[in-house]
Amino acid sequence: MKPFTYERAGSPAEAAAAAARVQGARFIAGGTNLLDLMKLQIETPTHLIDVNGLALDSIEATQEGGLRIGALVRNTDLAADARVRRDYALLSRALLAGASGQLRNKATTAGNLMQRTRCPYFYDTNQPCNKRQPGSGCAAIGGFSRPLAVVGSSEACIATNPGDMAVAMRALGAVVETVKPDGTTRSIPIAEFHRLPGDTPHVETALERGELITAVTLPPPVGGTHIYRKVRDRASYAFALVSVAAIVQRDGTGRVALGGVAPKPWRVEAAEAELPRGARAATAAILDGARPTHENAFKIPLVERTLGAVLAQARG
Repeated sequence: MKPFTYERAGSPAEAAAAAARVQGARFIAGGTNLLDLMKLQIETPTHLIDVNGLALDSIEATQEGGLRIGALVRNTDLAADARVRRDYALLSRALLAGASGQLRNKATTAGNLMQRTRCPYFYDTNQPCNKRQPGSGCAAIGGFSRPLAVVGSSEACIATNPGDMAVAMRALGAVVETVKPDGTTRSIPIAEFHRLPGDTPHVETALERGELITAVTLPPPVGGTHIYRKVRDRASYAFALVSVAAIVQRDGTGRVALGGVAPKPWRVEAAEAELPRGARAATAAILDGARPTHENAFKIPLVERTLGAVLAQARG
């Protein structure tokens, strides 16, 4: 690791102001992703701002009938919350499909949204990577691409977002709440939170410099059958090749978000009208414009089969 300074923030606004003031500052809570990246010198923060003491670890009902999840709520606690299990079962199941019990005990809601790609070239500092070093190139294009994106990628990057929780939140229509360095707040729909790579793959979210996530708000519950199905190379502690987060109604309509296929949790609301027609029609609409490589083209039929299994399960 490279040397860094450290402070404990006294309030969310103070933390945001400190992050804006110090070039190269990073927030740290559970640190399950950041510390690994620091050890590999992929992330080299000059200053760490500890936000664990900011009392952002509660889950509260909203006046609209939804839930407000504090940024520091641990994944284990969120998955086990009785209201989440009852009304947002999709989220609970997605959380339990991620990482290991030990990591879920440390990982936070905000940190989970901010985790960085697991593209092998991003982790190999001997290889060019536009996410790690803008303008250096993308070694994954023309290289080993089996786990990487088939849709939403660009000529600069074909990495995938590694999350499970974020995929469920995309299907649920969550909103990310933040505080800026000047103390003002804003709400960012989860659909707009993660960015597609375009020409700037190192800019991964809509957050501005110093902006701190304080909570994630879920809208009132959506009825129907909640299913999260994750296909991976081994049964546990592995990232998704393909995941499907779905809420399916009795008439076959519903919502679907995909993981493992794009640089962000992938949902195409207009394509969901095809769900009653079956998995093939829905997959064609959801993955319209896909540009797979020869190594990951299998993901397209895998999405269709996984979605088909989800729809069959929803029908009982």
